[in-house]
Amino acid sequence: MVPTTTIENRYINREISWLQFNARVLQEASDVTVPLIERLRFLGIFSNNLDEFFKVRYATVKRIVEAGKGGKSELGGIRAKELLEIITKIVIDQQSESLDILETITQDLEKEGIYIIDENQIDPHQHEFLRDYFIKKVSQALVTIILNDSVSIPNLKDSAAYLAVRMVIDDDSRQFALIEIPKNMNRFVVLPKQGNKHFIIMIDDLLRHFLADIFSIFHYKSISAHMIKITRDGELDFDSDLSKSFVEKISESVKHRQIGEPVRFVYDKTIDKETLGYLMSKMGIDDTDSIIPGGRYHNRRDYMNFPSLGRTDLLYDKIEALPIQGLDLESSLFEGIAKKDYLLYTPYHTFSYVVKFLREAALDPKVKTIKITIYRLAEISHIASALINAAINGKMVTVSIELQARFDEEANINYAQQMKDEGVNLIFGVTGLKVHSKMCIIEREEGKKIKRYGFISTGNFNESTAKIYTDHTLFTSNQSILRDINKIFNFFNTNYKIYKYKHVITSPHYTKSSVFKLIDNEIGNARAHDNGFIRLKLNSISSYVMVDKLYEASRAGVKIQMIVRGLCCLVPGIKGMSENIEVISVVDKFLEHSRLYIFGNGGDPKIYISSADWMTRNIDNRVEVSCPIYDEDIKQEIIDHFNISWSDNVKARVLDASQNNKYKVDDKKRVRSQFALYDYYRKKLKE
Repeated sequence: MVPTTTIENRYINREISWLQFNARVLQEASDVTVPLIERLRFLGIFSNNLDEFFKVRYATVKRIVEAGKGGKSELGGIRAKELLEIITKIVIDQQSESLDILETITQDLEKEGIYIIDENQIDPHQHEFLRDYFIKKVSQALVTIILNDSVSIPNLKDSAAYLAVRMVIDDDSRQFALIEIPKNMNRFVVLPKQGNKHFIIMIDDLLRHFLADIFSIFHYKSISAHMIKITRDGELDFDSDLSKSFVEKISESVKHRQIGEPVRFVYDKTIDKETLGYLMSKMGIDDTDSIIPGGRYHNRRDYMNFPSLGRTDLLYDKIEALPIQGLDLESSLFEGIAKKDYLLYTPYHTFSYVVKFLREAALDPKVKTIKITIYRLAEISHIASALINAAINGKMVTVSIELQARFDEEANINYAQQMKDEGVNLIFGVTGLKVHSKMCIIEREEGKKIKRYGFISTGNFNESTAKIYTDHTLFTSNQSILRDINKIFNFFNTNYKIYKYKHVITSPHYTKSSVFKLIDNEIGNARAHDNGFIRLKLNSISSYVMVDKLYEASRAGVKIQMIVRGLCCLVPGIKGMSENIEVISVVDKFLEHSRLYIFGNGGDPKIYISSADWMTRNIDNRVEVSCPIYDEDIKQEIIDHFNISWSDNVKARVLDASQNNKYKVDDKKRVRSQFALYDYYRKKLKE
């Protein structure tokens, strides 16, 4: 059962709320209406999410415990040590459920002629194929560690999976070893098809099959292998050496992450006690670490890349990314944007508009400067290529690149070096703040004047995630908005100076006060005219300050509707506190990522798209931008978008104090919002 501990029933603990979000991901894996291979991939997402949770959030709570602090006020009324125990219990239950789901999916795959076999099911023909595969591709990549009492165990890599091997030698002594599962090759080996049957074996079981070859020099009577995995604290620790550059410090910290303190140890629950005890003793696993008995296989995040085997019938239908109505990719985007604003909504619209905008800027002789913020780039980034192209063509290109984008630090460092080599002016954020805003501004010489064009987004400028993350991007030539955006770039260079902005809302200086003013306006409307309302679409809300302000609005009669994908510390529907607040969460084919703020404003709605969730870090510790929408057509489009999402009664879950993730049920026509939104945009093209 999920604990509902709150501070005076006001807040849900953020860690527990996040685990309930991951439970919604697990629901997708168990949903029989979801295509079969997609269900397997949702299991992979669930596992990957859990890895990151332990690296970051569990590790943070563990640090509080080790510092001798209770942490009660920061942790939703739960003492830190107690919270670690609660988390471990929830995760054990979720892991058990995920194993049951995996077993069901495996059985259903067999009904479709897809067999995931283990080392005991290999026939002679498959053995010959696998022997050749093992010799040519696997054996040379293996890292095998022989363990003994006189030598310390090496630091096991963060989130790598290992086979823990136990051999009983002829003289009845024990020999232990570890085999690292190679991360640089596909976890799934597709075997030759037999008739209409597909066969797949995991690298883990292939290694079990060839244990005799790997340990041929040992004379053993018996041998066994069970999987283990360790997750380490993912926080970056910087040294204080002033002679080192920021890039050097980030690079060294990323390397150090691989040997950070362990926070979770997962093991095959069928492992013998002797091997388990030996390993835990050698690795120094203690009672503040989360010790999770698991199944035969770990690193189930790899299921995100489970082979499709050509079975498109077991996958979601691919959607064709649509053009934006009225904005022609085959013509100058500048000419189109000069006339009016346009809204891009990925993945329903093609991300090519962003790439084309930058490529056009790179080639246009009238373009003089390009400024952009970068948080997470694709592995092969056309965005980076366009910016480098612009610098080569003599444009003054300024890139604010966030080197502390968690788990993407190394990739960003590599791209930063490439851009620097080609003459791009790099800004590595602001001391003490992450630059999480998503914005670009270009300056173009038109006649004797400089005119600005740009875009502001809710998501990263990343071609890969744009196919699966829902995000809004506003293309505009509104000089007032872009003047504000330009001031933010000035702030990067002179961050001792606090600028004033007339249109956009920015963190860290103005988000709380500006949003409070907008909420106060709705409180006034509710009291005077009974028509105050607020509609929010967020990834997460955990700032108690923001939660309390929404409670105040609810008590004043403001009707508040919230769509929150991830963690939600707010408790809706409590009489005298939040009875006017309703919250749903939509988890489906795409990852809901856009942030939208809609304030009723007495019938003339004020609407913003934003890079900021309502978390303390986004409000106080990051550079964020919330951009107003002034175009009436786009305002209506965003209102329509929210209404369609709010109407979801297929994939929406109701968030409340019970935290049981019940699906929203009503007697209205069935609406699956992500599919309905695609239909909405297709119809707009015909208008």
